Amino acid sequence: MSGPRGKESALDLAKFVDKSIRVKLAGGREVVGVLKGYDQLMNLVLDEAAVEFLRDPEDPLRVTDQTRPMGLLVCRGTSVMLVVPTSGTEEIANPFAQEGMEA
Repeated sequence: MSGPRGKESALDLAKFVDKSIRVKLAGGREVVGVLKGYDQLMNLVLDEAAVEFLRDPEDPLRVTDQTRPMGLLVCRGTSVMLVVPTSGTEEIANPFAQEGMEA
């Protein structure tokens, strides 16, 4: 019987090192930065990081287009939900939004 396997990452992040990525965290925060390092537990080190889509202080259910620069940032692997490169992606209109409907 073989021994227990070491922890393996579900995602190969080596191809994203020194490239700009977007990380979605548990709780809804999104961070954009340059990936400088990572480990098998998906802990990420981002440089030139900025938190995007901050909550409106007057209405916590509404999201703004503001960003907050953070500099060097460590994202704990247990809170990382999504990792995507920023190059090669574009924002599109919501195809499910109905005109004239208030949110």
